[in-house]
Amino acid sequence: MKNALQVLAVLVAFGLGVLVATPRTSAPVTSAPETVWTCSMHPQIRQGTPGTCPICGMDLVPAGSLASASTERVVLSERARALARLRTTPVHRQGDAAAELRLLGRVDTDETTRRAVTSWIGGRIERLHVAATGAEIGRGQVVATLFSPEIYAAHQDLLTTREQVGRLPEGPARNAARATLDAARQRLALLGVPERELADLEAASAPARTIPIRSPYAGTVIERVATEGTYVQTGSPLYRLADLGHLWVQLDAYESDLPRLAVGQPVELTAEGAPDRTFAGRVTFVDPTVDVQRRTARVRVEVDQPEGLRPGMFAEATVLAPVAVDGETRSPLVIPDTAPLFTGKRSLVYVEEEGPDGLAYAPRVVRLGPRLGDVYPVVAGLSEGERVVSRGAFALDADLQIKGGPSMMSLTDDAGPGPWDEVVQLQPADRARLAPVLEAYLGVQRALAADDHASTVEAATELGTALGAADLPGDQAPRWAELADRLRTDAAAIARSADLEGARGPFEPLSEGMKSLLRRYGNPLDAPIQVAFCPMAHDNEGASWVQQGERIDNAYFGAAMRTCGEVKDELQPGAWLPGASAAAPAHAGHDH
Repeated sequence: MKNALQVLAVLVAFGLGVLVATPRTSAPVTSAPETVWTCSMHPQIRQGTPGTCPICGMDLVPAGSLASASTERVVLSERARALARLRTTPVHRQGDAAAELRLLGRVDTDETTRRAVTSWIGGRIERLHVAATGAEIGRGQVVATLFSPEIYAAHQDLLTTREQVGRLPEGPARNAARATLDAARQRLALLGVPERELADLEAASAPARTIPIRSPYAGTVIERVATEGTYVQTGSPLYRLADLGHLWVQLDAYESDLPRLAVGQPVELTAEGAPDRTFAGRVTFVDPTVDVQRRTARVRVEVDQPEGLRPGMFAEATVLAPVAVDGETRSPLVIPDTAPLFTGKRSLVYVEEEGPDGLAYAPRVVRLGPRLGDVYPVVAGLSEGERVVSRGAFALDADLQIKGGPSMMSLTDDAGPGPWDEVVQLQPADRARLAPVLEAYLGVQRALAADDHASTVEAATELGTALGAADLPGDQAPRWAELADRLRTDAAAIARSADLEGARGPFEPLSEGMKSLLRRYGNPLDAPIQVAFCPMAHDNEGASWVQQGERIDNAYFGAAMRTCGEVKDELQPGAWLPGASAAAPAHAGHDH
């Protein structure tokens, strides 16, 4: 019995130990989600505690704040800008002195001053009074002496007739002799004897064996043609002269230089033969044809008072070349050559903007002219006074690319159908949602064609509103949102523009985006629309736009060339723009 009680006690004690040792099950506790900290400039840095970026030293921020940040621009604090070493430069008009184009050429004589001293009678050259090339000749100076049998015989007749008139008494015979004397004078004059020489010949006592040849022009001998002892015909050249007090410089310009050259531009010239001098000239002629072998065109510069320049010298010319903008020649808007990012045909810059959270940097497509030294002229897309990122633009673009925004890598070069160009069949009600978008775009197009900047800004603002209100159902929602973001960026750039010049740059990518809408979703209006093309727009590369009406209404040039271009396509209501994917149309909308 005692043993049984001892065993029971041991079992009870063991059971109590088990109950004490076994923890009680409690409800699960939900821990707070761990905050991930990252760098706004280097999103690959992710850690669980705040601190500084190990790459750039910037303060880390919660990753969630980046997720909610705008994908259309980059916002940086003052400290972040300093650490990123961003530098901005204002868009400004460059004076003529900086818009330089350097060309090489050769000094030449002025063709309009070239003259030939010829013999007015045939004969043998007895003597050349000017024997060397380079000699200066004055007007009326005797340059050669000729023996001419014709002049000798005509002079002999003149002297004989003169004697007869002197011997005959007054009467019919003397009158006949006087008529013969007049005929002898006329014969010498017809042979070319100058009037002042006739009097000397008539007063002579014997026929002249030689006659002088005088130069009717003044100038420098650039070629001696005649040689003593040779026979020449009437009109044969003896010397070729030119006025070296007025010279030409013939420059060779490549095809890419021709758009920046125009008659009247000032030119500065230097030559190795005159190292301490510069010469001023002006462009007076640009050859309308290009040499098919050398691919250059001749540009003529006229130089007055060219003391020190000699024909045949090589010269270097600095042409002060303002850029033609919208058909008007003026000093160009310029940006530093470090500002643009290039992707195929497109040029992208980052523009500094004031935002609610501080300074922001938004990408913008611009059109640039040929490089001028360390700057690029801005043809369209920017306005005077705006600030562009001249250092650090690539870092901003990389950050925007990681966020999925409209970075350099997301731009297309219009090489063919893009990611929005697959044909989609929308329900009529869904397609109607896109009509305000196209109508607002057409408002921008009409205002630009009318050179009305205020209406352009108003229509671009309406386009942004229409894009924000438009939506598509089902699986088309994300793809439409992507295209709408692209269109909204270009519309916002137009709405922010300060002048027509700044508005026409973003209009070209906006028009390409609108063509993508028409390829994918078709014409949402109840009226036909036209797609037009101008070969001279976009730096002579050509650009398209959408309009209503068959009469060309060019938005790129306005009144300067409002009817330049041609209609390429016409879309009836509900029709798609050709060029979309050839696959069977995708269907979107509500199932029935």
